[in-house]
Amino acid sequence: MLLRVGLTGGLASGKGVAAREFERLGCHLIEADKLGHRVLLRNEHIAYDAVVAEFGREIVDPASGEIDRRKLGAIVFADPSRLAALNAISHPAIEQLANQQMVNLRGIVVYEAAILIETGGHRKFDRIVLTACPEEMQIERAMARDGQSREAVVQRMKRQMPLSEKLRYADYVIDTSGSIEETLEQTRNVHRSLILYGEIAPL
Repeated sequence: MLLRVGLTGGLASGKGVAAREFERLGCHLIEADKLGHRVLLRNEHIAYDAVVAEFGREIVDPASGEIDRRKLGAIVFADPSRLAALNAISHPAIEQLANQQMVNLRGIVVYEAAILIETGGHRKFDRIVLTACPEEMQIERAMARDGQSREAVVQRMKRQMPLSEKLRYADYVIDTSGSIEETLEQTRNVHRSLILYGEIAPL
């Protein structure tokens, strides 16, 4: 049996910490962000051509021939319509790769994705886990992690669904506003609940 679990949350809300703990506990981890990088690679022939055709050769690094993600990000995060265009190309490709990775898996697979609910992808999972912390904490974490200005971080957060709305879709909520150990303990508790829910033998 395979239990499909969607792990989501806002920008810098602690998804990565929870994801790595789920993986340590024996879950299969699939990260949408890594798949998003892969579909844009030139030699993968997945979404590269379509994205370049949509956004123009100016997003391509002349030295490597690869898509410059910073240039692409500057375009899409400044214009919701351009972000929607990118998502329309990349998300089906990411979903296809994720489904390929899930073939023949057993146990619990955790799919980590920042905008899982926004895209409607949450409907394809058995359980949804949401990481959450105060908005100001998200901003501070993102600024420290990504080296971006407060304005840039806030702009990115505006592209995501508010926490108050995401909570309606969550089966489990992990509060990441405390210590790392507190986040890990909550993750372990959710893992135990998922085992019981799916009637899966623990490793």
